[in-house]
Amino acid sequence: MKLLLDTANLDDIRYFNTYYPIEGVTTNPTILAREGGDVIALLKSIREIIGDKKELHLQVTETEYDRIIAEAKALYAMLGPNTFIKIPATDVGLKATYTLSKMGIRITVTAVLSATQAMLAANSGASYVAPYISRLENICDDGVGCAADIVKIFSAGGSKTKVLAASFKTAKEVLDVAVIGCHAATVGSDIMKKLLSHTTTATSIADFERDWNAAFGERTLLSMLEG
Repeated sequence: MKLLLDTANLDDIRYFNTYYPIEGVTTNPTILAREGGDVIALLKSIREIIGDKKELHLQVTETEYDRIIAEAKALYAMLGPNTFIKIPATDVGLKATYTLSKMGIRITVTAVLSATQAMLAANSGASYVAPYISRLENICDDGVGCAADIVKIFSAGGSKTKVLAASFKTAKEVLDVAVIGCHAATVGSDIMKKLLSHTTTATSIADFERDWNAAFGERTLLSMLEG
């Protein structure tokens, strides 16, 4: 399952792009508003950090069809062909998704909260649909189950649309959507770190270092090889 980083914080993007196998970055209006400042410069900086080969997903702020089309085209032109325009799952959004996908602009239909929304988005030409896992859980619905239904529908129908699971509160939720076959997940910085960290891993590393130092002091294998 692809992992994307859900943030617009440049320091976090630099860190995770250096050390973690992320395949892109996702943002939304809330995330961009949190960073503030010059949004256009920020988006260009994100693209510069992750390079042209990784995915960048960003959401339109216009709500009328003609304006969504214009905004999407401008963003795509500015940030390059590996840019995915996020459009919410609405009637206008479906129409815009259909039009833009026919132009060759790849669309991520976002704020998906049901399998039927995902099915309509796929039929409209979306490259990705983004079901919100924790938001469904918070209203006593089954977020992972919804994502599983979408995966089954797409698989049964031979759809080329992929599932980009979003909105996580725990690392376990990320694991759950991987198990059910989601193609990708976008994860915030804190949860991304939790996917790697484990107390027993840390204690095991400390044990290795202690035992080695007791036998050989501060000499490393490399220093021995170098003579």
